Amino acid sequence: MAPPGPYDMGDAMGVLEGKVAIVTGAGQGVGQGIAYALAAEGARVVVAGRTLSKCDTTVAEIHRRGGDAHALLCDVTDEADIAACVAATVALYGTIDILVNNAQEVFITPLLQATREQFQRSWLSGPLAAFSFMQACHSYLAGGGVIINLATAASLRADPDTYGVYASVKEAMRMLTRTAATEWGGDGIRVMTLIPLATSAGYEQWAIDRPEEAASFLRTVPLGRVGDCEADIGRAAVFLCSQDAKYITGGTLIVDGGQAYLR
Repeated sequence: MAPPGPYDMGDAMGVLEGKVAIVTGAGQGVGQGIAYALAAEGARVVVAGRTLSKCDTTVAEIHRRGGDAHALLCDVTDEADIAACVAATVALYGTIDILVNNAQEVFITPLLQATREQFQRSWLSGPLAAFSFMQACHSYLAGGGVIINLATAASLRADPDTYGVYASVKEAMRMLTRTAATEWGGDGIRVMTLIPLATSAGYEQWAIDRPEEAASFLRTVPLGRVGDCEADIGRAAVFLCSQDAKYITGGTLIVDGGQAYLR
């Protein structure tokens, strides 16, 4: 079954109308899909990333659909960039209601071949970047804000030879989520982890380069397809940010067609 297509912004009031969101790594892939979905529900979205041209593309599509978005150059490994991104967002839109920590440098290599620099870059771009963004946004999020931290199913199992570094830092994201949810619940801030399985430029190239391997992987997905960045992952993010999820915090939502636990 194919997922629904893009959601155009119409005249109806969206469930996130008036909210302001920062989505990191939103120039492509899952981050882009989440940005599209939030904007479709009325959120004003800051599309943050280290390649401004990609962020501009995301913003242009949101504008084409009738939404409100702005691109900001942000290297999430640079704390000054993070502070500048938060300040610019507040200057543009007055506050911050939603923070999506999606950006992550990915190194897929066996542990013996992994380098200390790769682990450091993974840590800096993932958990440490999320931590810095969360701290910088806290005062604006207090009283009803939402944080979504992206993780991976690779951290739910010990896959040999490939995902040790990536899975390690992404599992740290889940504990960061749980701790923040506990500490900041009294401030009215909800914090969740989202684990996606979705198409991306990397996935599509992998399917071209290694079709048999990709087909074998697809057979492990009970629902029989890889998710769509907007229609599947983005809509899940909309739910977590909406009032329908107002009693949900600290947990992990796995949006992967059942692949992680049912294969």
